[in-house]
Amino acid sequence: MTDALPTLKEADALRADIYRLLATLLRQPPDTELLDWLAELAIEQDGSRLAECWQALAVAANGASTEGLQRAHFRHLVGVIQGEVVPYASWYRNGELMEAALVALRQDLKVLGFERSEHTRDPEDHLAALCEVMAMLIDAESAEQRYFFDQHLAPWAVSCFADLGQVDTAFYAALGELGGAFMESEQARLRVDAGHTPVRILEP
Repeated sequence: MTDALPTLKEADALRADIYRLLATLLRQPPDTELLDWLAELAIEQDGSRLAECWQALAVAANGASTEGLQRAHFRHLVGVIQGEVVPYASWYRNGELMEAALVALRQDLKVLGFERSEHTRDPEDHLAALCEVMAMLIDAESAEQRYFFDQHLAPWAVSCFADLGQVDTAFYAALGELGGAFMESEQARLRVDAGHTPVRILEP
């Protein structure tokens, strides 16, 4: 008798967890528990850029305080009017907030059956929200992963994370580097998977 295979492959479960972690850290500063967990990460150094980025984030977490990161998160990603980095698809793709990229995203979210939470004030094209959607698509083993990524993350997420990688707070700069490296790895992975799995084009 053999053990039943899990419904979600281990690699995919890890991908979903990384998307959720990125979403959490983009939306709000880490609490003490999360910061301690990040600081204690044991990273297997395999020579990859991703491993280097994880190590840099762990080191930065070890040298950071929750109070300092609260101020840094507001300055870098929120701001009185806007932060130093504006993590919205419409900003990067159209040059203004609440533009065409958000309209297209809302159409696809409706087809996928996702609704905006009444507890969030952010438009749906916030990078954290898109990471959350990707995590849910992976959890559901949805064939729409590549379509959603190609349409709503691939055109701009690496650029946004690159901008975050230039800020003067080590933790958020490391987060930007990690996010960019992960998005690049996702792009490569989903293109390989596309050779094996048919992708249905969404029709609003």
